[in-house]
Amino acid sequence: MKTYILSAALALIASSVSAQTCGDRETPCVIDSGTYYTVLPDGAPQGAVIMLHGGGGRAESQLGSGLAQEATARGFVFVSPQGFQEGARFERDWAVKSDGYTPPHDDLTFLGEVMDKVAADHGAPRDAMLLAGFSRGGSMVWNVACDVPGLARAYAPAAGALWDSQPETCAGPVDLFHTHGWDDRTVPLEGRSLFEDTVTQGDVWASLKILRETNGCRARQPSSSAVIGDRWWRYWDDCDAGRIDLMLHSGGHGTPEGWAGTTMDWFETRLTE
Repeated sequence: MKTYILSAALALIASSVSAQTCGDRETPCVIDSGTYYTVLPDGAPQGAVIMLHGGGGRAESQLGSGLAQEATARGFVFVSPQGFQEGARFERDWAVKSDGYTPPHDDLTFLGEVMDKVAADHGAPRDAMLLAGFSRGGSMVWNVACDVPGLARAYAPAAGALWDSQPETCAGPVDLFHTHGWDDRTVPLEGRSLFEDTVTQGDVWASLKILRETNGCRARQPSSSAVIGDRWWRYWDDCDAGRIDLMLHSGGHGTPEGWAGTTMDWFETRLTE
């Protein structure tokens, strides 16, 4: 009888930690620094995957995405924060650093508070969180990885890199998986100037160079590379700390088919190292 009572009590505690009281399309979770949405896995979370939308995007639109499905199927909480820069050119945006621009909202603090809240509310291990993002969200991921490398366990930006002006070095080494379309004309691999040359998208190759030097990679060239179907891979896994993986695909401004599964495979491998 005592064993049954103890088991029931533990189950009640576990359900109270992981129960979803907010985060669906109609009821975003609200904290002092912003709002976010969540999709919970069955059972105790293995960690969390935080995905940053592109410029002008709505966070709730990602709740049915391939990454949300892949993350929750593998036991991770999926989290979609809402970027918001009040008074900016695009209000549903991120605090991406660029020349001559001071973002009105502190997204570094916001994202850290979201991660802490997800860990507290749902029991997701704080040291098993992936920060991913697309386009402007991808650039924000690069900013976080460079400025606060310990905020997440690993980083997976797609179609966005550091904007000009770029730092000379980052604060510390990280594991980072970058995805980009060879034919991307919205955010070209080399970047481009916007709004009468007032801001400039950064060069992906320059961002990779900065991170290679920060990670202490042995050489400029990758330690290995591979062509798998329409994907071109380059791996820097001979670094003093952290690793960099680059996947180019034949498409434009988007993520290729199977990106969610590939990203989760990559992240789960990092968690076992």
